[in-house]
Amino acid sequence: MKIIDAQVHIWASGTPGGDHRQVSSFTVDELLAEMAAAGVDGAVIHPPVSWDPDANALAEAAAAKHPDRFAVLGQVPLDQPETSRALLKGWRERPGQCGLRDPLIRPDQKTWPFDGTLDWLWPVAEEEGLPIATMAWRFLPEFGRIAERHPRLRLIIDHCGLIRHEKGAAAFADVDAVTALARFPNVALKATGAPGYSQQGYPFRDIHDGLHRLYDAFGPDRFFWGTDITRMPCSWTQCITLFTEELPWLQGSQLERVMGGAFPDWIGWHPIAQQSPEGAGN
Repeated sequence: MKIIDAQVHIWASGTPGGDHRQVSSFTVDELLAEMAAAGVDGAVIHPPVSWDPDANALAEAAAAKHPDRFAVLGQVPLDQPETSRALLKGWRERPGQCGLRDPLIRPDQKTWPFDGTLDWLWPVAEEEGLPIATMAWRFLPEFGRIAERHPRLRLIIDHCGLIRHEKGAAAFADVDAVTALARFPNVALKATGAPGYSQQGYPFRDIHDGLHRLYDAFGPDRFFWGTDITRMPCSWTQCITLFTEELPWLQGSQLERVMGGAFPDWIGWHPIAQQSPEGAGN
């Protein structure tokens, strides 16, 4: 079974925000070493430009060097439409770039989904074939309206759509609003960061039922495993086995889709395995 992590970060400067590891850098080589130890085959890098303004370039360099291991969901300045429109033309021609991701959690971004700031973004991304991922918990109904107005735009709800900084049942307080979005075939959900919403230790049983509800709503082709590993309260291996060993309702081919088969399809990432030395030149 191929394991693809739907969300990781690397950075070379700055002070990480949130609950991320408080280190000045987390390099692609460090990421690869941890992936190898846990048995992770590939990952989608989300550049943390909020603390490292050069994170887009860093992610693209990693994807250029390891195209079979990394894709990128990059960032552009969403409140600068003229600049960003130009950037998004040919976005997929940049190394590894398969779409966009902006968490939309800064205080100044709170009104952006409603006040017209982002009105330019949805049609441009739809036209360019660029999926968009965001932490939509603050504007779930509006997220549905965006999906309905732009049916060819693939949208991704980050972190299960759960309420940021809440844990246990409180984190799942709006789960009905999240599952309601599954009726739109162009909306998918990243089950990233799930252990961080638990009030318990491994295997985080207090979130199992909530994960089951989300999976039942979105199904194996629109429900993607991932970690956001640099802020997880557990090991990468435990993030994996939570899904592969502790959820009896997730088995077989459905498990394979969740753990790495479906997300590359959703974002249009089709890495070509590097040739072995024996195969070179054949």
